[in-house]
Amino acid sequence: MKILYAIQGTGNGHLSRAMDIVPLLQQKGEVDIVVSGLQGDLTLPFPVKYQFHGMGFVFGKKGGVDLWKSFYNSDLRKFLKEVKKLPVEEYDLVINDFEPVSAWACNAKNKTCIGLSHQAAVLAEQVPKPDSSDIIGKLILKQYAPVTAQYGFHFKAFNANTFTPVIRKQVRDQQVINKGHYTVYLPAYDDDRLIKKLSKFKGVQWDVFSKHNKKVNFQKNITIQPINNEAFIQSMAESEGVLCGAGFETPAEALFLKKKLLVIPMKNQYEQHLNAAALKDMGVPVIKSLKSKHEETIRNWINEGEVINVNYPDKTKEIIDLIFKKHAPKPTGDK
Repeated sequence: MKILYAIQGTGNGHLSRAMDIVPLLQQKGEVDIVVSGLQGDLTLPFPVKYQFHGMGFVFGKKGGVDLWKSFYNSDLRKFLKEVKKLPVEEYDLVINDFEPVSAWACNAKNKTCIGLSHQAAVLAEQVPKPDSSDIIGKLILKQYAPVTAQYGFHFKAFNANTFTPVIRKQVRDQQVINKGHYTVYLPAYDDDRLIKKLSKFKGVQWDVFSKHNKKVNFQKNITIQPINNEAFIQSMAESEGVLCGAGFETPAEALFLKKKLLVIPMKNQYEQHLNAAALKDMGVPVIKSLKSKHEETIRNWINEGEVINVNYPDKTKEIIDLIFKKHAPKPTGDK
């Protein structure tokens, strides 16, 4: 069986989930991988057959997605060429993790495309929603990578087609201890802004992983270091708590590691505001920005924050088996 697995390459969450999913797909047949998008920091330990520009988003430096740079970097003509170029019809099964090139290629060629992503779950009726809606953000989530059927991951299993997060083996195998520092991953903030804000909390050691710095830098009570997958996971496993954006994988991994968690959803990123609403419903503190008015919430979290208990068993193989049972073509001769 020929399988095409398509991964969104903007951010690290989709790539980190792929590290556990791809080996399971390889047990089912011959797997080719598509990656499209910008700003991912992880390198997959598998060959990528198709690397596309796609239609990614660009992180800013003031707490949100840089809409102008995202628009400037988008190239509709190139995107349509990539859609036309990808031979989805040559595959028996296409599985898509919020990747637009393969999704629209399948759409154009009337090919079944199975969505397996966090985005497949966030708009479900049962999922908590933020106070204010975002019509454009909702439209992007619905139309960015259209699929035929979808299975989603979320912080809770809100319905029959939603599952708890895929926690990669690398995280599950960590020795969890507490060395007292706080791990920080806020890629939409630049280093100077983080140093200015976090240095106000005297006696707290911050371990910041940065998209904007290529070498280790020590400033006051803050360590700034470039993003490194192994170092980041170890830092989380040895931390007192995790301060991060309201993405999906990093908050899920922090909860799994039983670390107290504080999230700041990115501006202009509706998915993160949906995630923040779900986390807040679970008891995780959420702030809108690093502005001075939120310092008291951060200080209270440092001094009195509690761990939110979750149960995230490893069901990845069961999910893959379910998808193949429902959607994989039967061998010739089967009835």
